[in-house]
Amino acid sequence: MQDLDQEKAIDVLRSLMEFELAGVVRYTHYALMVTGPNRIPIVDFFKAQATESLLHAQQVGEILTGLEGHPSLQIAPMEESYKHSVRDILEESLAHERNALQMYKKLLDIVEDASVYLEEFARTMIGTEELHNIEIKKMLRDFS
Repeated sequence: MQDLDQEKAIDVLRSLMEFELAGVVRYTHYALMVTGPNRIPIVDFFKAQATESLLHAQQVGEILTGLEGHPSLQIAPMEESYKHSVRDILEESLAHERNALQMYKKLLDIVEDASVYLEEFARTMIGTEELHNIEIKKMLRDFS
């Protein structure tokens, strides 16, 4: 095994924590903005996504502080599109989930062959984000 580049891992973990916290805000916003006849199940979906983003932020934060890193009090930048149709919100969600997937892959690149625990965590999160991408793509099929 190689040595863990702790500074790089901490930097990516800090960014991931900020990104996941932004997801809490993003998905809460989406849950509030959904209207129409299918509102209730879609709102429930977005509320669950917000809850899961918070859990991910907490998990990442625990690892970050375990590596002696310091989490910031910031969240990742977000843009308001002012487009709130279900299709628009789902497309924005898919873009967010794709970014999360790339960030966890970046973490894997840094920790691979350096830490079994961090490698397994990154792989698990990649699997989770891939599943989110699949689910949102399936939800978008009704709009094509």
